[in-house]
This record gives sequence, C-alpha cells and structure tokens, in this order.
Amino acid sequence: METDPSQQRNGFVGTLYGEFTDTLNDRLRYSVSLKESSLTIQRISSSPGRTKVVFNLSDCVGCRAYRGPDSADVGAYFTAYFYPFKRRWMSAGVARQRVEQCFRVALVQDPLVNLQEAERWAHAIRDAAGLQAPRRDGVTYMEVRRPRRVMILVNPHSGRGQALQLFTAHIESMLTEAAVPYSLIITEHQNHARELVRKADLSQWDALVIMSGDGLLFEVINGLMEREDWQEAIQTPLGILPGGSGNALAASVHHYSQSPPAWNEELLLSCGFMLCKGLVGSLDLVSIHLSSQQRLFSFLSLAWGFVADVDIESEKYRHVGAIRFLMGTLVRLYSLKVYQGKLAYLPVKETPKPQKGTITASHPPSTPQHPSLCSSLPCQLIPTSPNQNHHRNHSTTNSNPNTITTTSVITTKGTETQGDAKTKTLVDSLLPGLDQPVPESWTVVKEEDFVLVLAIYQSHLAEDLWTAPGAMADDGFIHLFYVTAGISRPALLRLFLAMEKGSHLACGCPHLVYKKVKALRLEPISPQGVISVDGEMVEYGPVQAQIHPGLARLIYG
Repeated sequence: METDPSQQRNGFVGTLYGEFTDTLNDRLRYSVSLKESSLTIQRISSSPGRTKVVFNLSDCVGCRAYRGPDSADVGAYFTAYFYPFKRRWMSAGVARQRVEQCFRVALVQDPLVNLQEAERWAHAIRDAAGLQAPRRDGVTYMEVRRPRRVMILVNPHSGRGQALQLFTAHIESMLTEAAVPYSLIITEHQNHARELVRKADLSQWDALVIMSGDGLLFEVINGLMEREDWQEAIQTPLGILPGGSGNALAASVHHYSQSPPAWNEELLLSCGFMLCKGLVGSLDLVSIHLSSQQRLFSFLSLAWGFVADVDIESEKYRHVGAIRFLMGTLVRLYSLKVYQGKLAYLPVKETPKPQKGTITASHPPSTPQHPSLCSSLPCQLIPTSPNQNHHRNHSTTNSNPNTITTTSVITTKGTETQGDAKTKTLVDSLLPGLDQPVPESWTVVKEEDFVLVLAIYQSHLAEDLWTAPGAMADDGFIHLFYVTAGISRPALLRLFLAMEKGSHLACGCPHLVYKKVKALRLEPISPQGVISVDGEMVEYGPVQAQIHPGLARLIYG
C-alpha cells in the first residue's frame, strides 16, 4: 500500500493505493485507490478501456478485515459495505441498495503481514467514510460516538406483526457491517418501553432506537421526560426504524435527508443507513396538557375529528398493514361527521422579508438555520461499563417532575425551567391555565363546526401522506390544519389524495386552513369524539399544547 503524505485533512491522509486480487479468482487483479471522499476500483488488464467503478464514501457504512476459512490460505481479506442509490429493478426511480466490495491481500507468504495490511485498509476506509457522512447544508450535527452502544426496542406486534422479522432480515446485518454493538429488547406489553427507559441507566447507552410504529417512540419520549434527570435523559439520541403501519416519523426522517421517496423495506433500509452513519440533529417536542391535569410530550401530532377517528378506528384492520388507513378513510368518509368545538392558537410572527439589495445567508428552500448542537443542551453520554451488549437497569424515583406550572425561570440556554437542580420542571410559558381565557395575542377561530383539526410537527403523517411539506424536525413550529364543515366527501377525498404528493395546499379548497403556530387550545363541544396524540388515543376533553424547539435529539441525515 502506497501513501501520499502530502495531504492531510481532518485526520485522513491523502491517497492510498494498492493492488489486490479477486476473492474468487486470483487471476483477476484490481487497483484500488482510496481518496478523501471516494474509493476507486479498476480492473488491471492489458486491454484498453479498463472498467472503473467509483464509490462515494458517504454511502459506506463500514469495512472489516479478516482471514479466510481455509487455514492453508496465506491471504487476508477486507470487505467494504456501501448503500448507494441505484435504479430499482421493477419500478422507476432510485433507492439505496446494498453493494459489497471484497479483496484478497496476498503481498507476502506471511499470513500475519497480509492480515495487518488488510486491517490498515479497513481502518482507513472506515475513518474516511466516517468523515463523509451525508450532511444537509445549513444544519449543524453532532455524531454518535464510535463504537456506539445502542439499545434497540422492538414491538413484535406493531403493524402486521413482522417488526422482528424485518429487523433480522434487513437491519441486523447492516449493524454488523457498521460495527455497531447493540442490545435487542422485545417489548412485552403496553408501556413496557416507557417503564424501561424511565428506570434505565442511560450512561450505558449512546442511543435508543425504536423498531416499531410511532406509538413506541411516544412511550420512550414520555418515559424519558418522567425521569428526575429528564434534562440529561432527553438528550439521548433517538433513532427510528419503521416497523409499524403508519411510520410517520421514519418517513419524515427519510424526507429530511433529501432522498428520493421510499416505502416499505426501502424506507427501512434508508433509516438503517442513517442509524449506521450516526448523525444527530435536534427534534422539537410539544407539551400537551389534558383537562385531567395530565401532561404528555408529543413528537408527531395532535388530532381531533376525521384524522383521529381514522387512526383509532382503523386499529381493527392492523393485520393488513398500511392499507388499514385507506380502509379507515373510506369507512369514515361514508359516515362523515361534523364536530362542534372552539379552537384558538398563538400564530407565528412572520419575519419581514429583506429589502432588495440586502445580503442574507444562503440556505436551501424550506431548510431553516440551525444553532450548533454543541452550544444548546449538549448530549452527555459517559460510558461506565465495558460490556457492550449487557443491559442493566438502575431504579430511578418516578415522581414525574413535569407538572403544570404557571411561573417560569428562563435559563441562559433558552429552556424555561422551574425549581432547584434536582426538581427542575419544564415550563410552558405560552399557555394559560385551561380554565383561563387565552391571551389577547392569540387568534380565536370564529367557526365552531369542524370536520378535522390536525396539529403536526413533522413533514409526514404516514409513509404516503406528505402533510406538512415545509416542516422540519426542528423548525420550531406547530403546523396547524383544520377543515371546516360544509366540505363534500369527494372534496375531502381529493385533499387526502393530493396529500400523497404534498400538493393539497395548492388545491384551493375553501374549507382547508393552514397556519404556523407556537401554541394552541382545542375545546370540544360535541359530547363524544376522539382525540389522538402521536396516533394514541387520549382522554376526550379540552386540550392545549406548546412547542419546545430542539428539546430532544434525533438520528437523521
């Protein structure tokens, strides 16, 4: 292996060059060149026009070196694993697909020397790939440390009951390729994950990953926020692997990576790839207060009316997978209901557009500027055990410090808390008591007859519903949609069909209203109905919510 020491950036040394043989045919030789951002492979032959393949290291999840199974073989091997975008076999478009590149190293007759050479290449490829993780312009990331220790929670009953099989078939090998140590925990009952993370010693883990629908992540987030050390606990990076029916956050994470649309196993592969790359960004959470004084934390949505009805009523069709929502929609359209209630919200103040000639920073469309993660509630993860795959729980008193409060202390980092260091609570300073009128700065909707009210804070409501096209994981907004009474069944159906491509806001429907808000209050008047939070049914009655920008951490590209 030749090294060009004249270049050194971010710990990577110039260009590496070597010549190796094919793993199955010693007569086939390849020249391999490793540069800062690419791995170039070219077959060595006497004929002109030699085939050359270039792999982008941002698509590489790992590389390993090893001896062959034959003890008489003096050669060693190294294999690099890539997941580039390639054309689909049976349909249009591209998706990430696995590509493996393997080479035999036989420089000398000493097997140990050959293995050391293979390990040098594997190490160099891993380091270079780590520096080339795909990043979006305008977003500042932090990275989950390597080697990562990941707790993966799987709900075996989510979706069509195939989450565990999907993990084994698609994710298990990918984590092995990326050398990510993990412990797999199968949830056994409702709120099992909530109870587990509430008591877990989080210093043992670098990330918590959910393989399920959106409901299991709802449990995990609320379990973290119920801890006495919630301020540190909620900084634990969270990952999502789609294994349910809706998979809204997984679809949103994939969308934020600016990748082409993907569904089913392709979406799972995309989220697994992002997990292996380990880039972490901010995630907004919404604090929700119910009339019973219960407080919940939400990462996805608050719904009342048509959307909540479909979500909850379609549970009976869970065995058919994502198509359950289509079936639920058709059933609910047939018996379309109108709900009476009062809606109010705190609108986002629009930033004045700069005058012509004003110089501003350039950012891609719909991509907000992000503060450095290192300067805003940094992730504190300190390993205390060398055992990477052993899970230990240390009990923590569960007194749920996040009770409703009316006064606040604003910390220097912008997070509003109250109390001493051990009992600080997160304060919703924008929300009055539910028994108090909303402030004059709020907007009260005149209409009181609604077909649906939906507050969403991610881009997707399901894999195939691009509900809030301009939303980002940490844009600091609640995207409020409501549809007033009078809309026809065909018009409502057209809205949801247009939502598959994110074009529903351009339909010109007079009954659809969209607003960006910071807080909202909903007071149902109809005696019966359904309210859902992140797809989970909650108690029916008055509810109000406030967004907390960047409160949590999410693994996404």
